[in-house]
Amino acid sequence: MPPEKKKKKILIIILTILLISIFLAAIFTGLHFYSYIYKPNVVVANFENNYLFIPSGSDFEKVKTFIYAKGFVDDHAAFEWVALRKGYNTKVKPGRYRIRNGMNNNELVNLLRSGKQEPVRVVFQNIRTKQDLAGKIAHQLEIDSLTFLNLLQSADYLKKFDVTPATAFVLFIPNTYELFWNTSPDQFICRMNREHLIFWNDERLSKAKLIGLNVPEVITLASIVERETSKESEKPVIAGVYINRLQKEWPLQADPTLIFAWNDYTIRRVLIKHKEMNSPYNTYLYPGLPPGPICLPSVSSIEAVLNYTKHNYMYFCAKEDLSGYHNFGSTLAQHNRNAEKYQAALKKLNIH
Repeated sequence: MPPEKKKKKILIIILTILLISIFLAAIFTGLHFYSYIYKPNVVVANFENNYLFIPSGSDFEKVKTFIYAKGFVDDHAAFEWVALRKGYNTKVKPGRYRIRNGMNNNELVNLLRSGKQEPVRVVFQNIRTKQDLAGKIAHQLEIDSLTFLNLLQSADYLKKFDVTPATAFVLFIPNTYELFWNTSPDQFICRMNREHLIFWNDERLSKAKLIGLNVPEVITLASIVERETSKESEKPVIAGVYINRLQKEWPLQADPTLIFAWNDYTIRRVLIKHKEMNSPYNTYLYPGLPPGPICLPSVSSIEAVLNYTKHNYMYFCAKEDLSGYHNFGSTLAQHNRNAEKYQAALKKLNIH
């Protein structure tokens, strides 16, 4: 074979090998990148703990720390490669994200970039104080309890909702609400105000007007009913007793208001010394309703006030069987007899 043809053949072979190498390298690189993007890379070992929480103000470095600490990502380098190329490092959005087992990097990054959070079902009930409410909400949302509490105690802030620090509980209707985990304290209170306005529809407002009470007064009376009994069937009856006292301009003489005034929830029996405390919440000393709610009343207690039982009872006293139910009386003589039976039962059990 002539030398020139031989050289040409060798060159063709070399070029062919080079092209094949480039082709195979491209395939290999493509497969490598494809696996980075689309190969499953998310592992969720515990399906009850499959949420990623990204606090407000987090950057990409912190997000990586949260993800790796939970063990959600198998190949860290692959996740970071995709995240950087999709620009997630500059588009971090806080929130609570539900992570699915077997997600690929593309799906995970798209989810986090989108900000499509899984809402939290926020529940609050059986709340005595603002501190209790702040702690309960902070346990379920990103909200800082102290920041939230400061807003509930700020007269200037609460003006826009037509409430005061004493009546702030008026804004909150115990229920279950769906909110995003990174909801701010202000956003939460604004949402509760909207729910409050929905709750107080024309029908409820009309019932309150017929009783002669405004919304804060209904909530305040409902809070007293809430602390007087846990028996749903008795709530409208007890509400009726207090409304009778208000209409006759009697002092309410509600023991739960004294416990609130003393800020001592270990008190089991209200004594003479408790009744001597000079506080606007002492309904033995001061007539009418106290300045605001003494707890966060349940919806059933609010409805009990709005739909109170009409009767002639002016007194009630815990039953001597200590069942949690009450004896009711229309006269002081009846009440004294009921009270004697209850006191005797307490004495028998050595409860002072």
